[in-house]
Amino acid sequence: MTQTSSQEDTSTQPATESSAPSRRELNKAATRSSIAAAALELLRAKGSGNFTVEDIAASAGVSRRTFFNYFPSLEAALASVADGFMDRALEQFQLRPADETILESAQAALMALADPMSVAPMAELFSLTQDNRSLARSELEAWDHCTEQIIAAARTRLGPDVSELYLHALAGSVISCGKAAMNVWFAECGPDLSPESLAVLRQHLIDAMGLLGAGFAPSSSPSSRTEGTSSVPPTTDRF
Repeated sequence: MTQTSSQEDTSTQPATESSAPSRRELNKAATRSSIAAAALELLRAKGSGNFTVEDIAASAGVSRRTFFNYFPSLEAALASVADGFMDRALEQFQLRPADETILESAQAALMALADPMSVAPMAELFSLTQDNRSLARSELEAWDHCTEQIIAAARTRLGPDVSELYLHALAGSVISCGKAAMNVWFAECGPDLSPESLAVLRQHLIDAMGLLGAGFAPSSSPSSRTEGTSSVPPTTDRF
């Protein structure tokens, strides 16, 4: 009887208490963010190949050992600067109706990120690595991390019995469209990170998801669409 009562008491605890991050977790997140920010700042200031893990650690105010507790490499630290954008996009994705198709939810999540500057870290990393192919691994790590997050989000939406092939094919398709949007944006705007340029990138990302959801049906001309809307008709495909 005592055991049952104890279990009941535990189960009635507010969910917010157990889900709130602890001070230790917050400190770890802050340290990780500080290291990533230091890596990006050194890349901006010194360029590719002109700084080391030790330089990043010193700039972030941590030891070399602490750096490797958070990141396996310099490239991984740089790749993590894109995490914030994906985290915000996935938060919006999770707010979408469960009966909505995956790609419609993905497109709506991107539309919900109304501030073009939300894509700035990812865009800057992409821009800086275009002229420094020795840092291409940073970009690849960022895309790989995005792929893992998309698979996890889709599995949560669709349930544990969904086909692994389906999940990986879906995530791979989304990432390919994301890369296409980035490449077209960079060809059009170069390393310009102004709000106007980033608004173009955001729109390309939205349109790329729409193209994928519509089975790559021909889209309308850019002049016929307005900011924040898709140029692709809605679809009812199984995604």
